[in-house]
Amino acid sequence: MAKILLIDDDVELCELLKEFLQSESFEVTIANDGRAGLERLSDEHPDLIVMDIMMPKLNGLDTLKQLRSENFDLPVIMLTARGDDVDKIVGLELGADDYLSKPFNPRELSARIKAILRRITEKQPDSTEVYQVEDITIHPASRQVLVNDVETELTAAEFEILTILLKFAGEVCSKQKLTEQALSRKLELYDRSIDMHISNLRKKLAAKPDGTQRIKTIRGIGYMYLTRNIQ
Repeated sequence: MAKILLIDDDVELCELLKEFLQSESFEVTIANDGRAGLERLSDEHPDLIVMDIMMPKLNGLDTLKQLRSENFDLPVIMLTARGDDVDKIVGLELGADDYLSKPFNPRELSARIKAILRRITEKQPDSTEVYQVEDITIHPASRQVLVNDVETELTAAEFEILTILLKFAGEVCSKQKLTEQALSRKLELYDRSIDMHISNLRKKLAAKPDGTQRIKTIRGIGYMYLTRNIQ
């Protein structure tokens, strides 16, 4: 039974979501502010966090920032106010894996949670399987990423996106394909999730040793991981 940590100051909403998610076979723990949520992490060891942005004491963005400084790959779904694109963008920049705008259907939240956990737990690659493109090496079994033999910490979403880009290095990967395969959902209108994850990857991976870029934007379509033969 997967463990979900729900961090939101809306007590009534938390209880409703807890009841629904438990009916979906999740184990749910509630914290009503960011500080309490961080304290619960060490005790509960959740498999995924669902967290609101607007909270007292410590808001969701600051909580996420602290979380990512210590735990890079724990999946996080942020809950944002409908139409508040700034919060969505900042949340993704800080390392959120996905977001949902309030109000939302609890079934949609459950579907997002299941998709993320399935992506992480059901893929059981051969322990010897390795993807390597020039100075980047990915070990899917251990979810380890090495850049020039130095380990680089990625979020769960970033790891999936980079794996796809490397598997199809030199080919264009559409935003629709990346969204469906890496985030396990459909690409939505005005959805910038993939764009922000790519931006984070560029910062973490930096340029190639020769100074050239790694990931090229194919305007209006998607992205391509560049190889020596395609610059």
